[in-house]
Amino acid sequence: MATNKQVILRDYVSGFPKESDFEITTTNFELRLPEGSNSVLVKNLYLSCDPYMRSRMGKPSAFALAQAFTPGKPILGFGVSRVIESGHPDYKQGDLLWGIVGWEEYSVVTPEMHFKIHDTDVPLSYYTGLLGMPGMTAYAGFHEVCSPKKGETVYVSAASGAVGQLVGQFAKMMGCYVVGSAGSTEKVDLLKNKFGFDDAFNYKDEGDLSAALKRCFPKGIDIYFENVGGKMLDAVLLNMNMHGRIAVCGMISQYNLEDQEGVHNLTSIIYKRIRIQGFVVFDFFDKYSKFLEFVIPCIKEEKIAYVEDVAEGLEKGPEALVGLFYGKNVGKQVVVVARE
Repeated sequence: MATNKQVILRDYVSGFPKESDFEITTTNFELRLPEGSNSVLVKNLYLSCDPYMRSRMGKPSAFALAQAFTPGKPILGFGVSRVIESGHPDYKQGDLLWGIVGWEEYSVVTPEMHFKIHDTDVPLSYYTGLLGMPGMTAYAGFHEVCSPKKGETVYVSAASGAVGQLVGQFAKMMGCYVVGSAGSTEKVDLLKNKFGFDDAFNYKDEGDLSAALKRCFPKGIDIYFENVGGKMLDAVLLNMNMHGRIAVCGMISQYNLEDQEGVHNLTSIIYKRIRIQGFVVFDFFDKYSKFLEFVIPCIKEEKIAYVEDVAEGLEKGPEALVGLFYGKNVGKQVVVVARE
């Protein structure tokens, strides 16, 4: 037996989530699988804080991306884990994997959308971000959905986050002109001086978002990687070029609103022949090995800069997760459960 610290959702959330929506509990946990089980018992090492998790905190909805969390139970998210015991033929004791786990010290998982970690020459925490779901999201959204060409203009909102920082760098590798927006001077400096964006602006300092985009893109935007929605999407539509592409990855400005904002400049889609495509990373997991072949050499050759915002200890999890929706994180938000 062992004790198992967990992050529990108290009740369904409406509006902006608060730390008080969660509680830390400790239960007794048997470190052994039932006889004949095909599941895997894992020790969780790193947990990923991701904006999409907000959609799982509300009441069940037919339109939600994933099944709602259950009040009174541990919340779920992507994490990096080590196998303690396995009843599954593809995993053995000591293996490392990443995929959906509970926000707790130990979990029992049935491997479905889980990936074995083979390359350990990089920090294991990278598999919560750069080498995990956010990295695949950036890669698939930009390369597969946006169909970029050298010399095109690319705009990325929420650009200093786990996905945005990578989209911008992938675009620069393609020879594109890249501008990002973020919510603080520190993040704007990071975009320009760390991640190599051609330009960046603090959207909170701009009274007219359309004018800000016109200033940054005097010849218009070819590709918009959408992470924000609302007023930002409205402003972008006015500045898109003919046959522009918009990859809709997320809309963090809308997740906490009871009544989501409308978009008013939709006729631009017709006149400019704009293609808008929503996508979910799960649809592209079959390309994960191709993604690793591309990105791991980039990491080792230091062609990619990557910033993590690390919270130490599972008890810091609620604060780290809630902070996403107030822009408190700088870079990829990670919660360390155990460093082995």
